[in-house]
Formats: sequence, structure tokens, C-alpha cells
Amino acid sequence: MDYLIRFIQMHESFRQLEIEALAELHQLQFEWLFYSNESPFAIIRFINTEDPEGAAKSLISRSILSLAIHELWGIGTDYPTLHADVRHRTQHLWPQYLHSTFRFEIDAFHGSHSQASQRAIIESFSYTAFQGAIRMHNPDNQFTVFEDYTLNTTVPKRVYHGRRVAESGRKAVTKYSLKKRRYIATTSMDAELSLVTANLTLAAPGKLVYDPFMGTGSFPLACAHFGASVFGSDLDGRSIRGKPDGRNVHANFTQYGTSPLYLGGFVADLTNTPVRAAGRGGGRLLDAIICDPPYGVREGLKVLGSTRAALQEVVYLSDGTPAHLSQSYVPPKKPYSFVRMLDDVLAFAAGALVDGGRLCMWMPVAGATAEDEGEEEGGEEYAVPLHPALELVGECTQQFSKWSRRLLTYRRLQDSVIDHDRLSAYQTTRSTAQNGTAESKGTADDLNDFRRKYFQGFRDPTIPRKHERLPHTF
Repeated sequence: MDYLIRFIQMHESFRQLEIEALAELHQLQFEWLFYSNESPFAIIRFINTEDPEGAAKSLISRSILSLAIHELWGIGTDYPTLHADVRHRTQHLWPQYLHSTFRFEIDAFHGSHSQASQRAIIESFSYTAFQGAIRMHNPDNQFTVFEDYTLNTTVPKRVYHGRRVAESGRKAVTKYSLKKRRYIATTSMDAELSLVTANLTLAAPGKLVYDPFMGTGSFPLACAHFGASVFGSDLDGRSIRGKPDGRNVHANFTQYGTSPLYLGGFVADLTNTPVRAAGRGGGRLLDAIICDPPYGVREGLKVLGSTRAALQEVVYLSDGTPAHLSQSYVPPKKPYSFVRMLDDVLAFAAGALVDGGRLCMWMPVAGATAEDEGEEEGGEEYAVPLHPALELVGECTQQFSKWSRRLLTYRRLQDSVIDHDRLSAYQTTRSTAQNGTAESKGTADDLNDFRRKYFQGFRDPTIPRKHERLPHTF
């Protein structure tokens, strides 16, 4: 039996990867029979399973970008071909539902029907001869007719009929909405994409997940929703400690009843992290790393340390006490290259993830839109970073008006399959870059092309605008 997944028509580049991640999590095998970013309907077929309906329920149970999964009873380009296919596929199943309570509904994507038209469509399936009572709330079985229209057309290009097997986990989006959350900040990731990212990390009970740029804890909170044990860190401890009135990261976990899964947060940056290799997986202990590194727009990227030789040694106060032991001590920071930060994240993941562990990392893409005629479009600012010990599983894109950001998902390879010559060359190149002096000079814009492009409006400064606006005067 084939199954129809009813997706939401948003974040299209994330949808397939989320379903494939959930299949891996539940150890399910399936194939895509039909999928299109232009349609909210997809058809799959499970492989090597004795209980496809149970597999369907497991697959969809925590999906965020879908609404439900349905047992596919028929498909056609119009209603005559649909009815013929329903008879061919499911006539032997009808006796099972003869006396069950049931409900029919119409789901028209980019289309609509009057009440009379809906009734006529539903009655066209009367040949199934169901004798059970019609129940609009909590029926034994819900049957749906799906119509897929091209925008601004009146005839569907494809019609489906299916029996609903299970709803998705999308209700969690409302539960974790930022509007309802006790503690947030301007950079808090929205609930929907936080939960999707948690799915891509395969967060689950018994998993240990770390966020090195935790902020207000949106990602750890989403992972804890799926039962993972979580912890995080941030260079700015104020985001973790929160407000004097008790609004902080821990309060969010308390709000959602997942505080036992929150192991805590601490102040650190990735180049000086106390998280060290120890434990499982050949000295590696993390099942997943999930993060949205700072883009360096509000302020230039910084990392602990100093470019001044005097501050690279222990500084002593007048009474001989080391300055860093004082409660009021503020450690010095130095400029940090965005490319270097991405490379550091991958290197840390390679050394901390267990075999098969996942890294999910967001990164910006500075792509201008050609709003003015004759203006060139901007391209990607950063290539997808790679590491010999990490396999790129997939990349998804969230579009904004003049820029976008990508979610990159990696899997940690087993040491036995890593190309060690390539790894050695990578480590040599990385060591050479770390020992260079490029980061000790220049402005924040010099070290971060995305920041520079952001404040230029993602335009090539050498190309004049067609209609240059005069500045305001006051």
C-alpha cells in the first residue's frame, strides 16, 4: 500500500529532508513515488516492513512540516480516473469499513467548492456502500478527497483519495510559539524552524545534544521536546542568566515541563570550550550539535583573547591577585573571522560527535535581488564548509527579501571510512591559518563579508543604482 503525505506549503526545501531524517530515526525504509516543491502532496512506499501502517504512524508522529499521512486509495487526473483507481486499489478493503463510523472531507489546494459541490463529490463515492453512521467528530475512519490545482485555474491537475492514518506533530509549533514563551530575545529562533532543526539532528530520548551558541535556548528547548538531554553555552552569559525577575533559559524548560532534560548552560566560546572529548565513540560523546552561529551584524564577531601581547599573559592586580579571578572580571575579546568560525564549528563537531552523530548549523547567504533594472544579482558569500570527517547530508534554504540563510546538516563518519590523507592535509591547512595574523588586523567588515554586504544592501558598490535616492535632510 502507498501512502500520501499532506505537507504544509512552506519551507519546501526542508520537507523531504525532515521526513528522511525521521525515517532514519525510526529505522524505516521507504521510497518517494512522487514529490514536488510546488505541491503539498507527496506519495511514498515503505520497503521491507510487515506493518506499513505502523511505519506510517511512526514516520509522521513528530513531523513539523506536514499535517497528516493517509493510506492512498486512489489517484487520477480527473474524477473518472480517480474512481477507477479507487476500485482497482481498494475494493477488497471495503468490507473492513462497512459498519464503521466515518467522515468525508474535501481538501482543495489553490481551489474551493460550494457546499453543494462538495456534497456531490462526496456522494460520487457511494459505490463503496459504507453503512456506518456519519460522525463529524472522532469517527472511526476519516476519508479525504484531495485536489491539487495550479494557481488561478478552475480544474485540478491531480486528484487523490485517502484514508487518514495519523496526524503529524505540528501542534508543537503552537505550543512553543515565541508569543507564549516566558523568555525570548530579538534573536530567538522561531518555534517551527527550531523543531524542524531538532528533527534533523535526530533528537530523541537517550541522545545528548549541545548548542555552542545557545542564546535564549530555542534549539535545546526543541530538542528536549523530543526527549533529548540538552545543554549549551554562549559567549555572552547574560543571555543564559536572563532577567532579574526570573525570566531565563531555565525558566523556559520549567514552563514546558522539560527541566529534568536541561543539563545547564555556561559561558564559553567555541575556541575555548570546556567540552572535551571523553567517553563513547573513540573519545567522542555528543550525539548532536545544533546551532545558529552569530552573523556579526549587530556587532562584529568576537572571540575570547586579545591581539595585545600584554593581555595574552596573566594580568595581576595591585594586590597580586590574578585579574581573571575577580568576580567583576570581563575577559578581553579579539576580532573573529566568520569563515574561521564556521571552520571551527566543523572541527569541533568532528572531534566531539559519536559515529553517525549529526551537526545542524545555520549560515547566511548574501544574495541580492535585482530590484532595479540592469542591476546584477549578488551571489553566495560563503561556500558550504566541508570537513573530511563529516558527510554533508543536506542543505535547506530559508528565503528573505534580499538575503537568505541555509541550514546545513552533517553526519559524523566512522574513522574507518575517512580519507586520512585528506584529513591530514585539512589539518595542516587549518593549523597554518590559525597561526596567521589575518584576524589581528582590519575592521569587523574586513573579517565578515556577510556583514559588509548586509550594510551595503547586498549590492555591488561598484554598480550605481538606476534611480539613486537623495538623502533626507532635517
